[in-house]
Amino acid sequence: IRWIRILYCYPEEIYPELIQTMKEEPKICHYLDLPIQHASDRILKRMGRKTSRGDLERIIGDLRKEIPDIALRTTLITGFPGETSADHIELMDFVSRMRFDRLGVFTYSREEGTPAAAMDGQVDGETMQNRRDELLTLQQDISKERGKSFQGKILEVQIEGEIPEEHTFVGRTYADAPNVDGYFFVHSEETLHTGDFVSARATGSMEYDLIGEYTGEVL
Repeated sequence: IRWIRILYCYPEEIYPELIQTMKEEPKICHYLDLPIQHASDRILKRMGRKTSRGDLERIIGDLRKEIPDIALRTTLITGFPGETSADHIELMDFVSRMRFDRLGVFTYSREEGTPAAAMDGQVDGETMQNRRDELLTLQQDISKERGKSFQGKILEVQIEGEIPEEHTFVGRTYADAPNVDGYFFVHSEETLHTGDFVSARATGSMEYDLIGEYTGEVL
């Protein structure tokens, strides 16, 4: 096994020992998926979460201080019962400040028999969808900025497939988890094989994907 990614790690489970292990173990990718769900203390409490906004800011700050190239993914829920416009604005502000590398947003789904289903302040579907769209639009801008920052850099890419008619191979960097993150599209006149780890120079980007050229080196 060459790459190990840590997925769905609750923020309260990120201890200094985990951060140190990620720094020292070469097989562990500098990638972490931490589902925070929200950033308003009031909504976090209603959700039964164990962290506050201050806790989240401290944890993210520690991760980036100790592992500067870490890629952080998170997931959010919008429209949780009781969420107000002020809570949504606070979440937007948090996302803008934290600048996650990857971010997914889901609208709250009312499930009968759960504590949240009986809560007051149920948010209507249109409002939930509008708030989700606003968060995703914000993240698109962050992702575009992030993509531009990689241009000119040489990255390690694992090849997963091919687009034969375009002399292009589909791969992922350490920062791209399967099924949820983007791709690195590698142009190469040489044949690359699924499973290869190759060196590629990023030359462009799309909303969530990178584009680049094979440097001629299999790693």
